[in-house]
Formats: sequence, C-alpha cells, structure tokens
Amino acid sequence: MRLLLDTHIWIWSKGNPARLSKRVEAELSNPTNELWLSPVSVWEALTLMQKGRIRMENPFEWVERAAEQMREAPLTREIVSVGLALPLPQGDPADRFLAATAKVLKLTLVTADQRLLGLGEIASLANR
Repeated sequence: MRLLLDTHIWIWSKGNPARLSKRVEAELSNPTNELWLSPVSVWEALTLMQKGRIRMENPFEWVERAAEQMREAPLTREIVSVGLALPLPQGDPADRFLAATAKVLKLTLVTADQRLLGLGEIASLANR
C-alpha cells in the first residue's frame, strides 16, 4: 500500500505511537508499504512547534529524523487545483492539500480526522 500520513498520524507515529490503532501501527511498520509525507505536514508540524502546541527540543532536527525513510510528496499546481475543487466540509487548506495529494498521486490517506474519511474519491485508512 502507498500511505500518505496526515500530520497528526506522522507526529503520533514518531512521538506517541500508543495513539495509533493496531491496524494503522501494523500498516506503518509493514516494510512492503510505502510511507509518504507532504511538505504541508512538515509546515504544519513546525507551525505547531513554533506556537508551543507541540514541544520538541530542536524542531528542525526532529523533522529531519522523523521524515527519514519516507517519500516526499510533491506540492504541484494540479494538487492545489484539485484541493480547491474538493467538496470538503471545512476550509482548512492543509486538509485540502493532503486530500488532493492522496487523490492525485493515488495514495491512501491515513488519518483520524472524521472530516477526511469516507470522501469516496479518496482512499483512506482510519485510525480507529
């Protein structure tokens, strides 16, 4: 499977794996799966750290270590356009970019965000 980690799933997988469901934990540790990370998630994580909502001693080093072994998803004009056209119930641009990235690159979005699950046109794996 080709898995795009939502920002919170990425952060939990590196700092608090007990928050992951057994299924998500198994899929993330399965060596046959590809793990993908969007630069939007890096931006979100660093923003949360800057605001003090997440505490890391050296945020930039943490990001580098936490992103190792992951494929970096591009943020393209197509992804931006698809993101704006998605019928999402909220206006969070990060969620739009992540959902559009999953759709355009045919990735499965791993998330606990109910608003991003069951969109029909985007494959998802729920953290339940």
